[in-house]
Amino acid sequence: MNRPIVYAIFIAAVLGLGLLIGYNNIPGEWYQSLAKPAFNPPNWVFAPVWSILYVMIGIAGARIFLDHLRTAAMRLWLAQMMLNFLWSPLFFGMQDISSAMIVILALVIAVAGFVVASWQRDRLSALLFLPYLAWVAFATALNSAILLMN
Repeated sequence: MNRPIVYAIFIAAVLGLGLLIGYNNIPGEWYQSLAKPAFNPPNWVFAPVWSILYVMIGIAGARIFLDHLRTAAMRLWLAQMMLNFLWSPLFFGMQDISSAMIVILALVIAVAGFVVASWQRDRLSALLFLPYLAWVAFATALNSAILLMN
C-alpha cells in the first residue's frame, strides 16, 4: 500500500467526519441555557482543539492500520472512533446528557486501552493519543459536572 495515501485517507476521514458531526450538532440555545462549571472553556476552544486531535487520531490510526492491522490496538482505535462520533449527536443533538455520559466513559476507557495496547508495538501512536486521552478525561469531567448541575 502507498503509505502517504493511507495517511491522507485516515486524516481526511477522521477530520472530515469529525467536522461534519460537529457542524450538524452545534451547541445551541439548549446548551447555552445549561448550568456549567467554572472550568467550562469558551465555545471557540472546541473546534481548534478537536481539529488538532483529529489529525493526530488519523495519523495514529493510519500507523496501526499499516503495521498492526489485526491487533487489539486497531480494534480499540475503531471502537474509540465510533464512541467519539456518537457523543455529540447524543449530547447536543438529542440533548441526552446521561447517555452521553455513558458513552464518554466508554470512550475514555477505549482511548486509554488504545494507549496501552499500542505502547509496545507503536510508541508514537500511543504518544499521539496522550493529548486525546487528557482532553477526553477533561470532557468526561465536564460532562459529569453538567449532568450533576442540571
